[in-house]
Amino acid sequence: MAEDMHPHKYKKIVVLVSGGGTNLQALIDAQKRGELGNGRITCVISSKPDAYALVRAKNNSIPTRVIQRKAFPDTAAYSAAMLEAFYEEYADLIVQAGFMTILDETICRAYPNKMMNVHPALIPSFCGKGYYGLHVHEAALEKGVKVTGATVHFVTEVCDGGPIILQKAVAVKQDDTPETLQKRVMEEAEWKILPQAVRLFCEGKLKVRGSKVYIKE
Repeated sequence: MAEDMHPHKYKKIVVLVSGGGTNLQALIDAQKRGELGNGRITCVISSKPDAYALVRAKNNSIPTRVIQRKAFPDTAAYSAAMLEAFYEEYADLIVQAGFMTILDETICRAYPNKMMNVHPALIPSFCGKGYYGLHVHEAALEKGVKVTGATVHFVTEVCDGGPIILQKAVAVKQDDTPETLQKRVMEEAEWKILPQAVRLFCEGKLKVRGSKVYIKE
């Protein structure tokens, strides 16, 4: 590949998926527009063999792996297999993009501030255990918030508790359903700030001090 001829080494991004892969698509589109800096998506790993995200990867000539949760007796064994895959792929950055399977703390210890996740709410609202997918938007509507949004954060041992990289607010409309809100949050926030956060990481512009992320100008 001609890309390997470049003198500068690009950052290898491994994306973890479980489902449709709309956030993966946002990253692929950003990469095609040259918006991931010197980052390249070099592998997509799915926890499910029938995830549509795998089709998106193949359509864009990105190598894929399937590491199925049910093939392993417990979280520890599954996490060990994932970690091995990350090492084999020489991952510089790991992005959880709609990845619905629990990994244990060995992963974030091996990749401190090198693993990011996108969450469909403004953390610390509507986050933590049980808040995933449509549940997040159902909770936001039930609470009657006027503003929600998305958060990209580094992954730590605390569920949705890692240092916040970027956030973007999205208005809640009075006639919203969980589905219409989910769609708006994806389109207006998730698909914008996830590629941005990845680019900032790949450009070396993110510095973590304590629990805060500082973005270098």
